[in-house]
Amino acid sequence: MLAATVRVARDLDLAEECVQDAYVAALAEWTRDGVPGRPGAWLTTAARHNALDVLRRARTLRSKLPLLVEPERDAAPGAGDDRLRLVFLCCHPALAVEARVALTLRLACGVATPDIARAFLVPEATMAARITRAKKKIAKAGIPFRMPAAHELPDRLDAALTAIHLQFTTGHTAPTGATLTRDDVAGRAVDLARMLHALMPDESEARGLLALLLAGHARRAARTADGRLLPLEEQDRSAWDQESIAEADALVVSALRSGNPGRFTLQAAIATLHATAPAYADTDWDQILVLYDALLRVWPSPVVALNRAVAVAMVGGPPAALAEVEALERDGRLAGYRYLPAVKADLLRRMGRARDAADAYERALALTANEAERAFLLRRLAETK
Repeated sequence: MLAATVRVARDLDLAEECVQDAYVAALAEWTRDGVPGRPGAWLTTAARHNALDVLRRARTLRSKLPLLVEPERDAAPGAGDDRLRLVFLCCHPALAVEARVALTLRLACGVATPDIARAFLVPEATMAARITRAKKKIAKAGIPFRMPAAHELPDRLDAALTAIHLQFTTGHTAPTGATLTRDDVAGRAVDLARMLHALMPDESEARGLLALLLAGHARRAARTADGRLLPLEEQDRSAWDQESIAEADALVVSALRSGNPGRFTLQAAIATLHATAPAYADTDWDQILVLYDALLRVWPSPVVALNRAVAVAMVGGPPAALAEVEALERDGRLAGYRYLPAVKADLLRRMGRARDAADAYERALALTANEAERAFLLRRLAETK
């Protein structure tokens, strides 16, 4: 809705106001007349009409609204979706990298500001201010709402890939709420990744991102049972989407053949190794650890190091992994990240250190707002007593 309205309003703030007004109108009209057959289309049309009404009243449109639609004769071929235009607008090189990603998540992907703050491990107020500054910079610079020319796309690609990946992450495992997943959010991220791959088919990282998302989304039907979170070893693999897994595997092979794999391709290779293993016991943990070593070289992130520690535990045993997790605790960059104490708790549980495991589970619970994850941690905590 926002992407379609920006195209008419030519101003991000105005477009957001018009979308909000459309929701207000829907509350009144749908209560009175009933929900229309195509509510999404109704809302989008109402938002666009709101924008047109404002523009008709504005006699000095071009002096007041800086995001002017420019001709698209130089736009990259095959790019006809307003959502991609909005993604690339938010990923303009004039913005700092983190601001690009945050703005894309908020405006193009519809991720709530508190969830974005959680993803970046910063306070909500800090993230809200960052997004506001980014919007003002776009308006002040007069950055147009158009698809960039083909030669402009590479400078915006990494931020776009990162934002789409983070959008998928917030759908794959919801930061808050009663359910583990938000399949609609994850599905929209897959759609954006597919469009981006179609736009830039020769970019191996675009292939890698699509593969990564397909491999993760393929497991959605088996990740819970009666609302209860199921870890990977307990999932019914016959319920996984084998067609998506096969597509992901083919994309990964193609991306790896391009040479010098990037972070999304390497993550996709790890995800497809999990997805193609016939059973949990058949998982090639040695190869997964090799891939994590490569991923850590190209993307030295503490989150990657934590995920690598899980593979270390499967290859070299929990004590070796625990030493790496405790080093990450001392590092401090993952303070507030709920999976750090959760992984530590699992390692301690497997080592028979029940009391220490219980303390770590308590710390993880204090950081976890998703009810399905909380219920899982509570079950694990009960097992330590």
